[in-house]
Amino acid sequence: LLLRPRRFGKSLWLSTLENYYDLARADAFDDLFGQLAIGRAPTPRRNGYFVMSWNFSTVDPVGDTEAIRGALHRHINVQIAATVAKYRDQLHGEVQVHPDDALVSFQSLLAAVSASAHRLYLLIDEYDNFANEVLASRDRGEDRYHELVGGEGVIKTVFKAIKAAAEGRGLD
Repeated sequence: LLLRPRRFGKSLWLSTLENYYDLARADAFDDLFGQLAIGRAPTPRRNGYFVMSWNFSTVDPVGDTEAIRGALHRHINVQIAATVAKYRDQLHGEVQVHPDDALVSFQSLLAAVSASAHRLYLLIDEYDNFANEVLASRDRGEDRYHELVGGEGVIKTVFKAIKAAAEGRGLD
C-alpha cells in the first residue's frame, strides 16, 4: 500500500514496477534500467513475473451496489483476459473467465499461474479514487459506500480474495 498526495507519482511508480518485474518486458530491461544502479545490480526477481494491472479509475462508480459490483467484475475480467492473452505462451492450462464473477475468473488465472514456473504480480492503481467517488456520490453516499466496503461488500470481498491468493496460491 502506497499512500501519497495527488500528483505525487504513484502511477509512475507502478509503471516502473511493471517494467522491472514483467516477464514480457525482459528485452527492454537494459534500455530502461541499464544506466541505473538497479540495472547494474538487478535483483534475482527482475522480469520474473506475470504482471496484471487493475486501474479502479476506469470502474464506473455510478448506480446502485449491483451496478458497481458489475462494473468492478467486468473491469477485473477484462484485465484477466488481457493478462492471459499477453502470457499465452507461458501460462499452462486454460483460464476460464466467468462473466458474472471475476473472483472465480481470478482463481482460474491463479490455477494456471501456479502450474507455471512464475508467479503473478498484481498492481492496483486508483483504489482510493474509486472509493472516494463512491463515497462522494450525492445519490447514495455513505450508505452505499458501507454496502460496498463493509461486511461482505464487493470491495472487501475482492481484497480478501487477493489476500488469500498471496498466501501461497500464485500471487506474490
